[in-house]
Amino acid sequence: MSDDASIPTPGQIRVVTSLTNPTIKEIRALALPKYRKESGLFVTEGMKLVADAVEEDWPIRILVYGAKVANHPVVQRVAQRAHARGGDVLEVSEAVLAKITRRENPQMVVGVFEQRLTNPATIRPSATGVWVALEGIKDPGNLGTIIRTSDAVGAEGVILIGDTVDPFGVEAVRATMGSIFHMPLARLSVAEFFEWRKRWPGIVVGTHLSGKHDYRDVDYDKPVLLLMGNEQSGIDDRFAAACDTLVKIPQAGRADSLNLAIATGVMLFEIRRDRLKLA
Repeated sequence: MSDDASIPTPGQIRVVTSLTNPTIKEIRALALPKYRKESGLFVTEGMKLVADAVEEDWPIRILVYGAKVANHPVVQRVAQRAHARGGDVLEVSEAVLAKITRRENPQMVVGVFEQRLTNPATIRPSATGVWVALEGIKDPGNLGTIIRTSDAVGAEGVILIGDTVDPFGVEAVRATMGSIFHMPLARLSVAEFFEWRKRWPGIVVGTHLSGKHDYRDVDYDKPVLLLMGNEQSGIDDRFAAACDTLVKIPQAGRADSLNLAIATGVMLFEIRRDRLKLA
């Protein structure tokens, strides 16, 4: 069916060439936090990432693909599944894709998915599991990289505390490289976190300038909550007091600090060191 002016029907497959099509406008609006919050939706780009998300049974609302890849077997498979689940399937021109992605050389497949957040009350870490808690993170690239790294080491989830950047924003989703679909995410206000932390069954570890322990000398053979602060100031005194152990990562060069995502990665690989084996 080809009708740029028609109102989309769930499961409908349409050809869209107009840059002013209402559905295209709705997708573009998801670049703004306000519309993501109101709709509960987010955008991801790339054939592999969209296909992986559909394979993971994430609820897909809209699938968009370029006409030049319409016959690709992966695109056809994903389109069939999206259609079967009631998603709106659009075949579009490259100009429309560029409009959606705000890129001159856009990805050929874009998906609009429902957001998912884990209820913090349901979190039950395994005996040697690790969760990452991030307070006030502002950089979407850092957040996305931390989610990706958490996925890579086999962490069990990421908790976002307070005024943290939206994990479902385009830049953060891109930086996760698909891990947004594999890593449970939860949100807590600052007050909610301090109440929730009282029920944590293992240890809470944070990096801090006043840390007395080398991060390599801590016993991580229990449930670990790794608490990391924002890019500028790290964890403040309130959060430091909520930690059972404060650690430092030794440095030898002249840099005064590590990038947040790098520091979190260093910590995670140490925490998981005895459980990561080459195949």
